[in-house]
Amino acid sequence: MTRENYSSGTSWESKVGYARAVRSDGIIYVSGTTATDDDGQLVGVGDAYAQTIQTLKNVETALQQLGGSIEDVVRTRMYVTDISDWEEVGRAHGEYFESVRPATSMIEVSRLIHPDMLIEIEATADIN
Repeated sequence: MTRENYSSGTSWESKVGYARAVRSDGIIYVSGTTATDDDGQLVGVGDAYAQTIQTLKNVETALQQLGGSIEDVVRTRMYVTDISDWEEVGRAHGEYFESVRPATSMIEVSRLIHPDMLIEIEATADIN
């Protein structure tokens, strides 16, 4: 088995003890990812669509760092704090994955690690 970790450099990773993404034998697992920019600031406060787009950009960056792309994604899981935002979240997800169409779930959770975060996304990609 070969294994490669990618770290985005956020403080959360070292505090909690995880990698942003892990590549293992041609599969890339992207950890729960949120809408932070390069400086660690939340993008799109109060805007589920904007947060979803930023989150997917962050997922895409993690994939690229380990040799993958959005086109390789086979599964996403979306955790939202308000399921009534499903249309905005779904629209952003659909724009990103229009031709890929991975298996997915959208699950409402009571809250995320920061009170202004509306969405967190996990992804799995197969680059075999």
